[in-house]
Amino acid sequence: MKKIIIHSIPVLLSFIWLFGEHDTFNPITLKGPEFLTFYLILLLGFYSSIFLLKIAKESISKITFYGMSGIFVLGIIKLIRGLLLGRPIGFLMMILILECIVGVLVIQFYFKNQIK
Repeated sequence: MKKIIIHSIPVLLSFIWLFGEHDTFNPITLKGPEFLTFYLILLLGFYSSIFLLKIAKESISKITFYGMSGIFVLGIIKLIRGLLLGRPIGFLMMILILECIVGVLVIQFYFKNQIK
């Protein structure tokens, strides 16, 4: 339960920012820079919550993987939408590649601790 609360705080903060700035809860409808700002707030908050859990010596759970997957799927949906509309997607593509790299590192760390 504690992990759910810790991981939900950055999600809530990013959606509060989204509603405060753009009066919507749908990040898919945002244009490029606004979506990237929302996405970076969401990513940095979520990964900082993972880092805080590691400092507190908590284990990485399935909830962490579900959260990472959900954020990644949101980025993929926006990437596909940008491709279909013919918009530039360079920054989002770089963020998604970095997210894949960090995801692989987190998964390796998870399985390394499972074996011990």
